[in-house]
Amino acid sequence: MYWILKHVCSYIIPLLFSMFSVFTFGQENSMSGLPKEWRQLWSSPPNELRPLQIVHGIPPAQATLHAMGTLKEIGFGGIVCNVDFNEYLVSDTHWETLRKAIQAARQVGLVIWIYDEQGYPSGAAGGLVMKENPAFDSQVLVYDPSQVQPFAIRSAYEHTHASNNYYAARRCPNLIDKAAMHCFIDKTHQAYCEKLGGDFGEVQAFFTDEPSLMAVNLGQLPEHIRKNVRVDDPVDQTVKPLPMVPWCNDLTQVYQRRYGVDLLAVRSSLFTGKTEKDRLVRRQYWALIADLIADRFFGQIQQWSHTHHVASSGHSLHEENLICHVGLYGNSLKALGRMDIPGLDVLTSEPSEVLRSMWLTASLPASAALFNGGRKVMTEVSDFSQRMATKQSATLEKMQATAAWQAAFGVTEFTSYYLSSAMDQIVYMIDIGSTIPFDMAKYQGYCEYVGKLNAILRQANPDPKVLLYYPIYDLWAEYLPVADKLDLSRQTQRAQQLVHTFFTLGQQMVRSQISFALTDHEILSTAKVRNGGLWFQGRRFEALLLPANVELPETAKVVVNQWEADGGYVFRAEQQNAVVDMQKLADIQKNGFLEPACDHVVAGRFIRDCREILLLVNVADKPYSGRIRLNQPDYWLQADPDNGTFKACKSINSNWIDVSLDANRAIFLISPAKSTVGEMISSSCCGSDFLSFPRHGA
Repeated sequence: MYWILKHVCSYIIPLLFSMFSVFTFGQENSMSGLPKEWRQLWSSPPNELRPLQIVHGIPPAQATLHAMGTLKEIGFGGIVCNVDFNEYLVSDTHWETLRKAIQAARQVGLVIWIYDEQGYPSGAAGGLVMKENPAFDSQVLVYDPSQVQPFAIRSAYEHTHASNNYYAARRCPNLIDKAAMHCFIDKTHQAYCEKLGGDFGEVQAFFTDEPSLMAVNLGQLPEHIRKNVRVDDPVDQTVKPLPMVPWCNDLTQVYQRRYGVDLLAVRSSLFTGKTEKDRLVRRQYWALIADLIADRFFGQIQQWSHTHHVASSGHSLHEENLICHVGLYGNSLKALGRMDIPGLDVLTSEPSEVLRSMWLTASLPASAALFNGGRKVMTEVSDFSQRMATKQSATLEKMQATAAWQAAFGVTEFTSYYLSSAMDQIVYMIDIGSTIPFDMAKYQGYCEYVGKLNAILRQANPDPKVLLYYPIYDLWAEYLPVADKLDLSRQTQRAQQLVHTFFTLGQQMVRSQISFALTDHEILSTAKVRNGGLWFQGRRFEALLLPANVELPETAKVVVNQWEADGGYVFRAEQQNAVVDMQKLADIQKNGFLEPACDHVVAGRFIRDCREILLLVNVADKPYSGRIRLNQPDYWLQADPDNGTFKACKSINSNWIDVSLDANRAIFLISPAKSTVGEMISSSCCGSDFLSFPRHGA
């Protein structure tokens, strides 16, 4: 009896003590219920949690302690920089200026990243790669049925992103030419390593900007923009727009080795044909292209980065346009998965855009990081659209809400194109007006806000329970290149249905506060079924949503069927406007269900130190007031990243608390630790697999 009493007391007394400790943080503005590390980071976010200002080419007068100190005073935590674009990569004077700037940044404690191109898209090394070997030019196979010989291989320049971007009309090397990309890395990454010498050790990551296969016509720039864009390589106006697919010198050999088929004999199927044979050729071709760009471009950079102890990062092109993913990358999710810190591009500071297409822009890199074992996700963020339209900068509230919804999706690294006159320059690559006054308090408020978001979330792990299937495998079979601007309406009915239902399901979940990750057929095929859950590298998922008309490959189909038989929830959309049972998904998540329902609040779910974290973001210009369902609501804490306050959540009945969100505002809701109240927050919340941070903290 004594032993039993002693054994029980050894559990009960610590439990009562910890519950009393949790109760003490019920006072207004108290953080006593949180670990000391959390409190310290929240009170004073360090540089590594703050935004990094993008600065292209630092003038000699600003490569100083004073300039870098001023940047830090504004609130930025670091810089994304590069050697001056003038005499790019070849001027010893400019290299010396960059060395001095990095030394000054290091002395004031700023984080340092390198931007890897002279403008964008990345891959050209400012033209040095093409100068090294003109044969490195991007190639496409084009199709012109009006000709006796309808197929031809030509440069991917006219009618592509290379000649239609805001920075410069410039030929771009071929991202699936291994030698060309080795040359790019040698001209950029290796040059920074050698020229910076011992100072290179201060560099944490390389940022690559919108590299692509150039095999899609994205449309022409408006004339008032185009006439001001620099032209490095003349554009031949006589080149006929034609349907195109990416090409490289050894593609036929690689295709033959993989599939045992002569690609030239079946190439017409890449452009036309409705038979199963045609669809198989397209599916095999694009699967190979996806592997080549993942290995030869993103993979080569990642391998070099790991060897030199830096992280690879950046973002892709047209993340928000699903049909473009085929021609530009084969598989955007796979390409991003070969980055240590995958990223996105947010050109608008209108938060409500997340409800339309920006959710996909963020979900891609966030899911890539989730499944490659990383945590960090990068954003290149600005109010570019607002400045272009109105010549006015975004308000602080809009900037903060834009940061918050991205954090809800998993973003941790905020690289900023917001204006910073402290560096005495416009950081945009085109002149969009420089008369906007600089508001020191606004940028200090923004940087502090981002720091507080990261104080809670950087060391937390995203905890989605739902998977949305990314139907790239199906789009490979359906995709038909077109000569003019790529438009979904020009694709097959099945392709349109796949894309529309994918977006419908994603938008429904975003507008219903359902946290989810994207999975393709390859990731799905590696999952394990156990105890009614679908497991990936120590993460358990409870539901899978499939767009209409999806055809899973056999390896993925076996997993899904086994999971369904084991009790897993699989939703198969049967029509374009399919409506999923959001109540069922809300029940799977347990916490975070809003009443009344609200379609302009975005939610993110995370686990840290065995505590559940909800980030709620109102992305609209109107307030929300209602209640939210929480397990053990009396023990949860509410934190406001705008004013820095904390307060205990007060239940209004058994599992609900009141919640109010002003327009463009966000709040954290933080649970007690699992061990405090004995609640199982996540089946793997304390597991080593779940909390791993491989690859340079990525």
